[in-house]
Amino acid sequence: MRIAIASDHAATDLKALLADWLRGEGHEVADLGTHGPESVDYPDYGYRLADAVANGSADKGVALCGSGIGISISVNRNPACRCALVSEPLSAKLAREHNDANVIAMGARLTGIDMAKACVTAFLTTDFAGDHHARRVDKLSHPPVLENSQ
Repeated sequence: MRIAIASDHAATDLKALLADWLRGEGHEVADLGTHGPESVDYPDYGYRLADAVANGSADKGVALCGSGIGISISVNRNPACRCALVSEPLSAKLAREHNDANVIAMGARLTGIDMAKACVTAFLTTDFAGDHHARRVDKLSHPPVLENSQ
């Protein structure tokens, strides 16, 4: 599988460990940065990751920052991406099964390497359930136009 991974400065160590582990598992990994401890803006890396998933150069994405919150918000600005912030394997599994997430986000200040690997494993090995979930996921890509009710 082709996996894009990106982080801000707070998560470079976790990103490097996960990228190496994923390569060892046989995946093709595109490390989209950042690569050092110098302060950077997480949206820049979230947008870069979202573009890789949206344009098809990556099948799935792993987004990392200190909490996982900021980078997940930036990835979700791209309508082709459904990024779920996860902290344990069940949320990663449900993100795929019920929400057809194509990116997961985690916080390096909150998630250790073993838990991160367990989340990524659950994410990559779970299929979308489809059925009634498909109708709901379609609404995420096509929100209704609501009239102003003043």
